[in-house]
Amino acid sequence: MSQYQDDIKAIAGLKDKEGSAWNAINPESAARMRAQNRFKTGLDIARYTAKIMRDDMASYDADSSKYTQSLGCWHGFIGQQKMISIKKHFNNTDRRYLYLSGWMIAALRSEFGPLPDQSMHEKTAVAGLIKELYTFLRQADARELGGLFRQLDGAQGAAKQAIQDKIDNHVTHVVPIIADIDAGFGNAEATYLMAKQMIEAGACCIQIENQVSDEKQCGHQDGKVTVPHEDFLAKIRAIRYAFLELGVDDGVIVARTDSLGAGLTKQIAVTREPGDLGDQYNSFLDVEEVSTESMSNGDVVIKRDGKLLRPKRLPSNLFQFREGTGEERCVLDCITSLNNGADLLWIETEKPHIAQIGGMIKAIRKVIPNAKLVYNNSPSFNWTLNFRQQIFDLMKSQGKDVSAYERAALMSVEYDATELAIAADEKIRTFQADSAREAGIFHHLITLPTYHTAALSTDNLAKEYFGDQGMLGYVAGVQRKEIRQGIACVKHQNMAGSDIGDDHKDYFSGEAALKASGKDNTMNQF
Repeated sequence: MSQYQDDIKAIAGLKDKEGSAWNAINPESAARMRAQNRFKTGLDIARYTAKIMRDDMASYDADSSKYTQSLGCWHGFIGQQKMISIKKHFNNTDRRYLYLSGWMIAALRSEFGPLPDQSMHEKTAVAGLIKELYTFLRQADARELGGLFRQLDGAQGAAKQAIQDKIDNHVTHVVPIIADIDAGFGNAEATYLMAKQMIEAGACCIQIENQVSDEKQCGHQDGKVTVPHEDFLAKIRAIRYAFLELGVDDGVIVARTDSLGAGLTKQIAVTREPGDLGDQYNSFLDVEEVSTESMSNGDVVIKRDGKLLRPKRLPSNLFQFREGTGEERCVLDCITSLNNGADLLWIETEKPHIAQIGGMIKAIRKVIPNAKLVYNNSPSFNWTLNFRQQIFDLMKSQGKDVSAYERAALMSVEYDATELAIAADEKIRTFQADSAREAGIFHHLITLPTYHTAALSTDNLAKEYFGDQGMLGYVAGVQRKEIRQGIACVKHQNMAGSDIGDDHKDYFSGEAALKASGKDNTMNQF
């Protein structure tokens, strides 16, 4: 017997127990409402989705073609429409998640207005968006099941059983969210408190980076400053404790290193003996040997191998790492994080280059064989130019004639139909599968794609509607495409819950219900 049928039976038993006072309660209606509200709390969601992620990680370990993907969403409606589309096109949500970008929180969700990605937005905004996303995904479940229940009422025989099977085997729109906690918004206690809010809202996976919290910069901007490993590990432990306190025992932590692009540190690490973690961190500092006689007033010096070394200190009071140490620091960061409680890695790179990423993951896997990456397929990269230049360099190294191409100008439309551009596009198309296989990338995400799609579609509509196309700009460019592509929100009243409300009116008021979905509802035109 299905859960739906079990609930009907259980509620019927309650009704009998309560006697005549519950005469107007229909157990089947109550069971339908219960089915439409599968997840009662954010913690229910976090526990459910954490298991999905853990199972997906195990599947990827066995077969690298089983990588996962997500798109960043800045509003509940955007996340909802994404998952409705995925279900429509692929009939399931397998290995497809949501990503919550701190960048988009700063740019679109702060009461201050648009902000740079520097952890200046309200701490509560992240948990608020997680809650909003899951509210919209749960409503998508309720809307879809409501439609099936209405079909069930009008069906007979085999058709009725087929619809009942869809109800019993309903695939939820609720999927894992990888949520960005930036650098933790303060000390380890602040990180713990914010992580708790995020988990209570439904997050099963939290991503944290090793930048200094009050100096945090976007991963694709200059001026990034990292912290010694022990400071970062304290925040990883704070997140783990938050998961454990709330009973999400298999919650997932993504440790992000920005060391590849970060040439600065705010602190010299504490070291107790040669070769310990602090000593390894300090070994990357840009130093010069000094004597007591050559030291200046206020100098900071460290002692290593019997020598006094003065780290290069900038007017900002930050210390500088040696050039060319970024990849080695990334590898050490990743190994250290995995050995101290993180589950997945994120290496922020300056370009999408499989050989570069693969080289680092190969070094990490010498120590931790099942190390896996979450990778930012970032809109901050010029994907077209990067891959065309990679193909240009490959062709040149193979002795092919590249005189028809100007490397610095390969973004130009004049190259779009060339052999080089076609080869580059194919490499972009297969980038996720190739890097999952060759560079240990378990999860591919695009941080802020829906920020760009909203801007692009609005630009196209504004140009047409406010130009000479007038209303045709909307009809031909939007509504006609929605109808022909079967976009759910073309019936926007239904999308907003009017049919769910009508169902409830039936349950609550019976024949006296004043419903919105009658013959004069213009939604019937679609």
